[in-house]
Amino acid sequence: MTATDGRARSGVIDTPRGQIRTPAFMPVGTAATVKAMMPESVAATGADILLGNTYHLMLRPTAERIAALGGLHKFMNWSGPILTDSGGFQVMSLAELRKLTEEGVTFRSHIDGSRHMLSPERSMEIQTLLGSDIVMCFDECPALPADRDRIAESMRLSMRWAERSKEAFGDRPGHALFGIQQGGLDEDLRGESAEALQAIGFDGYAVGGLAVGEGQAAMFGCLDYAPQMLPADKPRYLMGVGKPDDIVGAVARGIDMMDCVLPSRSGRTGQAWTRRGQVNIKNARHADDPRPLDEHCTCPACRNYSRAYLHHVFRSGEIISSMLLTWHNLHYYQELMAGMRAAIAQGRFAAFEATFHAQRAEGDIAPL
Repeated sequence: MTATDGRARSGVIDTPRGQIRTPAFMPVGTAATVKAMMPESVAATGADILLGNTYHLMLRPTAERIAALGGLHKFMNWSGPILTDSGGFQVMSLAELRKLTEEGVTFRSHIDGSRHMLSPERSMEIQTLLGSDIVMCFDECPALPADRDRIAESMRLSMRWAERSKEAFGDRPGHALFGIQQGGLDEDLRGESAEALQAIGFDGYAVGGLAVGEGQAAMFGCLDYAPQMLPADKPRYLMGVGKPDDIVGAVARGIDMMDCVLPSRSGRTGQAWTRRGQVNIKNARHADDPRPLDEHCTCPACRNYSRAYLHHVFRSGEIISSMLLTWHNLHYYQELMAGMRAAIAQGRFAAFEATFHAQRAEGDIAPL
């Protein structure tokens, strides 16, 4: 950690594959690609680290095939750090006919119906085959709302799985294992989970089980205490978040790392994130507008193309639409992270946060 401002923290995570500047946003490369982007383009936006999905990669092309081809970094041509999730969340949300036991989860693939088993040991094996730099414990994440008994039972199962994950991970110099705090929106259960994880001991800690339908106010309520329960000298990762205002609010509450499909998925559906909020490029108001998406942005979409052109290629179903809008969104997210890192270092995070909200409140530029 290099600086703090209130609860906001900035720092650097050193890995053999390079430094991760925090607060960090990790673009999601679900199936060994950030959709519509070349790896060098993702790097050009300022991203230090990518996220890969264990569940998707184990099903296709398989972790064994990726390992035989030299590991995930070589396979997807990304030389920087990669974090892989454990597969637990995708099993719960995507898989067919899943069955949960103490041992793990058996499920049928959403691709071809084939039968698979994921356990803490198998998740560690897959992530080792992929060669990821930061490995996540295998956990269960119940959708909210759920009753306290269900959340408590799930959290305690995840803590037993965390212990098995640590044992199966073994001693792997140069690779890190993160534990995942669970407990829903219950402060007592979050505390119990944090204690259990620290007793096991991890290289970093994630706040899991949020951004699953509880709403921003409830999520922030949980983040008002959950990160403080985790070691101050280890990275804190909020999984699956989020919109720009979610990210700023999370950093204000002590979070160091985040990931979300939102910037890339939005880019493919004609939505651009800017400092003045969201722009729907599909709207007719942009058809004759020669101005850029954001005159202050230096990404290729804003530097070289008009709103009129971006509107046209989206309406025409042209592939360049997804490429340009995804690049813009990832550039904006990384610019936001860089702005927060600088503000924390200079002790002006509160002013940064106020300006961020004020600019968004102005809304998009007026139509011509």
